Amino acid sequence: MREAADRYPKAAKFLAAWVVTVRAARWRNLAELRQAYASADQVLVTSRRPVIVFNVCGNSYRLIVAIHFDHQTAYTLRFLTHAEYSKDRWKDEL
Repeated sequence: MREAADRYPKAAKFLAAWVVTVRAARWRNLAELRQAYASADQVLVTSRRPVIVFNVCGNSYRLIVAIHFDHQTAYTLRFLTHAEYSKDRWKDEL
């Protein structure tokens, strides 16, 4: 997250707030997560595993995360610009 914040300073405030929110969260499912992040979407990647995609800074960036609600664990997988995200290559990598 620090690397993404350093590389994309426009997103730094969002990323810092996101980390604080996720660490404090006790979401049990996507519906509860969407109470905090209404635009979050679940996407199946090529491996057939679900990831959560967060829109960042008015869709300028995408934060892709694997969330295991049953273990209360989140793994940040990718932070992409909108252009990188739109190419869909990331789906084949996960």
